[in-house]
Amino acid sequence: MSMELSLFESKKYSQNGEDGIIKKLLELIYDDDNNNKYYVEFGVENGNECNTRILREDFNWNGLQMDGTYENNDINLKREFITKENIVDLFKKYNIPAIINLLSVDIDFNDFYCLKEILSNYKCDIIICEYNATHLPSEDKIVIYDPNGGWENTNYFGASLFSLYKLGNKYNYSLIYCNENGINCFFIHNDIINSRQLYFNDMNNVEKIYKKAGYSDGPNGGHPQDPYNRPYINYEEAIKI
Repeated sequence: MSMELSLFESKKYSQNGEDGIIKKLLELIYDDDNNNKYYVEFGVENGNECNTRILREDFNWNGLQMDGTYENNDINLKREFITKENIVDLFKKYNIPAIINLLSVDIDFNDFYCLKEILSNYKCDIIICEYNATHLPSEDKIVIYDPNGGWENTNYFGASLFSLYKLGNKYNYSLIYCNENGINCFFIHNDIINSRQLYFNDMNNVEKIYKKAGYSDGPNGGHPQDPYNRPYINYEEAIKI
């Protein structure tokens, strides 16, 4: 039976409706009481409004949060500036398990490159990643990697949904959903898809899963147009960096 995830969007601690989607996915994937599960999220600011707070507070998961500005040892939030060069070393530093039950990525620029490094070294059950909905679902576009890069209040950031779909497919993940505001996309590892016999509406259909950005007045409802009109590269180019 096909699952329509849009019915479950709701917000408690997340920026949008991610909390409700996460709760539904846990129900579908795990038979136990969710003990001994581990999350990782980076780009959380102070951790008050993020995707994994619900896992810590409502489901008693353990996990790591990282941010380039904030730190709070009470919630295991570490201040770290993340690059593709250091992300695996940071995971080793904080003893991240080989299987991460939920990974959430939102650093507003180099998300694709850091996610690639993680997936090359770790396995995840669920992945949530910000995508750049300025780009249409047929467009394969990724920012040029800059280890010092960060969001500059324009639509030059991150990667298109199509590019992230290609990355997920390479590492055996299925694209299952994008939230209604066109901010985050969700993946589940195919081992879980197959073992649990899960099927979600339009699974792996980028054109149908894509949601237009709904958070500003720039192109396609996204952030303002990059005044420098910086170029993008495609998946095949980015994967070689």
